[in-house]
Amino acid sequence: MSVNSTINHYPGSSSFFPGMTPFEIYDNDYHFSTDAPKVALWCVRRLGYPIIDVELIDEQLYACFEEATSEYSAQVNQFNIRNNLPQLMGQGTGSNYTGKLVEGSFLNQTIRISDAYGTVAGAGGNTDIKKGWVDATAYTQSYDLKTLWGEVSESGKRIEVTKVYFEPKPALARFFDPYSVSGMGTLNITQEFGFSSFSTATQFVLMPFYEDLLRVQAIEFNDQIRKSAHTFNITNGNLQIFPYPAYDQKIYFEYYVRDEFDTNSLGIRDGVISDYSNIKYDFTPYQRINDVGRQWIRKYTLALAKELLGAIREKYNSIPIPGGETTLDGAQLRAEATSEKENLITILRENLDEVSRKKIFENKAAEAQQQMEMLQKAPLAIYVG
Repeated sequence: MSVNSTINHYPGSSSFFPGMTPFEIYDNDYHFSTDAPKVALWCVRRLGYPIIDVELIDEQLYACFEEATSEYSAQVNQFNIRNNLPQLMGQGTGSNYTGKLVEGSFLNQTIRISDAYGTVAGAGGNTDIKKGWVDATAYTQSYDLKTLWGEVSESGKRIEVTKVYFEPKPALARFFDPYSVSGMGTLNITQEFGFSSFSTATQFVLMPFYEDLLRVQAIEFNDQIRKSAHTFNITNGNLQIFPYPAYDQKIYFEYYVRDEFDTNSLGIRDGVISDYSNIKYDFTPYQRINDVGRQWIRKYTLALAKELLGAIREKYNSIPIPGGETTLDGAQLRAEATSEKENLITILRENLDEVSRKKIFENKAAEAQQQMEMLQKAPLAIYVG
């Protein structure tokens, strides 16, 4: 069977028309429609035409060309998905990211995750910290906060206490200078209030900063040891006060509702990029593929055409000829095509991996290390003043 006669008219002709490919993905692309007849002619000539018959028609060759272009785009998009998915997670699924530069970091995701830790640590977060209290009774040491507060104020929901308040006035509010009432006491008090520069013949006493800290610590230790300031222990919502209160008083505490914390700590959103399957990378327009990519597409088209021709010839393993029969090379063509396709895919993936974020960082680190070693071997200039 001879090749379709239209193949003889490919060079310089416009024999490709929209609708001649199965999916019509690139049919309206001027560069694709221009290259399609040329690639088809190149393929059949590589397969032996016109010296030998090539049992293919133009629509089959155009289908191979379309498939090769889509395969190239799919391989590039798969790489971009793997490379950019962490940065794009949470973005809208309606945007097409094909051919776009994606720059970003994991900081936004890290912050969202750390919000839950901030709630527990009392350093912010995405769950409201509420305040409650219990009426402590004299000589009663244990208080079930779930019963006394959770069931009453939070509809029986579990609460997690983050802080208990029972504090006297801050030590600085009771800070005093024992020397302010002796000797030149009036002048010392004036100095402590910052008015010393407005009075003549003022006496100045220079004290180290840690002296103030020691006074604050002395006041706090006095409250804790001599006045028996309370300490607290919370186990499964049960508050224990040490030592037990000697009189009725209110004990305040901060807490969050566990159900609210669980809900806020789990981010579930619809209509956003969540995984490999819904990140939008469309086929790359053929006109935007550079010459390196187009050469890969031509070679892959040839491999597909060879595979298709092999399948056709393998159907008729031998054909009769005058005086005998001849064996066709269908199986050999298919084997060669399979090997060529695998090799092209491997080369493309290796090239893409060489420009991945991970590889770029590794290369930059190696380059910086090499530069440091080179600089260490460079002689240092001697400065003579």
